[in-house]
Amino acid sequence: MGKLVVGIGASHTTLMNTRWEDVDHLPEAHAFRNGLVEASAQLHALKPDLAIIVGSNHFRGHWLDMMPSFAIGVDEIESSGEHGTPKGPQKSSPEHALAIANSLVDQSFDIAFSTRFVIDHGISHAIQYLTKENQIPIVPIMVNSFAPPLPSLKRCVDLGHAIRQAVEGLPSNLKVAIIGSGGLSHRLPFPDWRKPKSENDDFLVDSWKNGRGDWERYEKRRRAIIVNSPPDLNEDFDRGFLKALETGSTLDWLKSISEETLVETAGNGANEVRNWLIMHSATGYASGHTLAYSPMPDWLTGMGVFICKT
Repeated sequence: MGKLVVGIGASHTTLMNTRWEDVDHLPEAHAFRNGLVEASAQLHALKPDLAIIVGSNHFRGHWLDMMPSFAIGVDEIESSGEHGTPKGPQKSSPEHALAIANSLVDQSFDIAFSTRFVIDHGISHAIQYLTKENQIPIVPIMVNSFAPPLPSLKRCVDLGHAIRQAVEGLPSNLKVAIIGSGGLSHRLPFPDWRKPKSENDDFLVDSWKNGRGDWERYEKRRRAIIVNSPPDLNEDFDRGFLKALETGSTLDWLKSISEETLVETAGNGANEVRNWLIMHSATGYASGHTLAYSPMPDWLTGMGVFICKT
C-alpha cells in the first residue's frame, strides 16, 4: 500500500517574491526562507513519488459562481503565476489523483474535482519553494478559506484522516508527501461577500463574482488594497499552534472553537490553518519540528515552517 512519509506545514506569501529587498536586512526574513530551504531538502531526501498539496484559493482559480468547500485536481494543473509564482502547466499524476478522489468519495466526502485545475499561490508557493517546479508530481487539494460558509475545522480534520486512507489504497511502495500551505495568523482586507461595507469591499466582491478567465483585469487595484492594509498578527497563537504540532497534539482545543473565535483571535487569514490541520491529521498527528517561525508584519503574516516524518 502507499505510505505517507512526511508532512510539511508552511506559510505562503507573494510578498516574499515581490518585496524581498525591503526585508533582506531582517534576520527573521532569512530565518523563514532558510526554513523553507531545509524543509525542501528533507522532503527531496525522502524521494517521494507524489506530493499532495493542500492549499487555499485567493480568487484566481475558484470563484463565487461555483465555490466548493473542497476540490481536487485530477488531470491538468495550471498555475496562474501571479507575482513571481510558477506559471503555466504543472507536473501532475492523473492516475493517482483520480484514485485519491474516488477513495474520498467512497469515504463520504463529496469533493469537487476538476480535469483542468487552476491554482494560485495558495498552492503554487509550495511548488516554488518546497517541491520545486515539475520535480515531483503533485495532487492539489483546494480548501475554501475565504468565501463563507467555510468547512468546519473538524470536517477538515476528518478530511485528513480520509486522505491517509486514500493514500494507503495506492499502489504498494508509493511514497507520498503531504503539504499544508497557508496561515498562520494574519488579516486580509477580504470582506464577507454577503455583506460588503465599503467601496473597496464592493470592488473585491465584484472581482470574485466576475473574475473567472479575467482576474488580471482586477489585479492592480486588488493588489493595492491588500498590500496597503495594516498588519494584524498574533504571535502567541502562532507559537502555541506550532508547539502543539511539535508534540503530536490532536488539537482538540482548536477544532472545537468557532470560526468567529478563530478569526477574532488570529485574523481571517488564520482560516488557512485548515490546511495544516488536514496535513497533520493525515500524518496521524506525527510529532515533528518547527524549522522556522518569523512574525513578519512586512509580509502581513506570521510565517512558519513545520515538518514531521511518519
